[in-house]
Amino acid sequence: MARLVSSIEKIGVGGVIVAALSCAGCFPALGALAATLGLGFLSQLEGMAINTLLPIFASIALAMNVYGWYQHRKHWRGVLSILGPIAILATLYPLWQYGWSTYLFYCALILMLVVSIADMIWPARQACKISGATP
Repeated sequence: MARLVSSIEKIGVGGVIVAALSCAGCFPALGALAATLGLGFLSQLEGMAINTLLPIFASIALAMNVYGWYQHRKHWRGVLSILGPIAILATLYPLWQYGWSTYLFYCALILMLVVSIADMIWPARQACKISGATP
């Protein structure tokens, strides 16, 4: 079950990154990266990617990270894992009108990517149910 949750969380992170790559107007640095990687065709899907896919994938990543936090009870890891999706969703809705929100979005993407890679390198172990200590 833990591998399934981890895989779904990685899909959420990947979906957020691909959706963000499709909006060159909103995020110029990511648009330039997408063009460099040959993903310029994603700009045709800009409206759908930003308005529909990005919130869906960020919500999936957030839900899976909250579930992982609940399962593993690692507070520092849980906080780091939910900060990225929450910042993405906050940037898309209440903070979009501010100029600094683009920088918050970039930081959230980087944080999500770093936490996702760290989770693959150092997977969390579930806390012991009897004594409360980790094995």
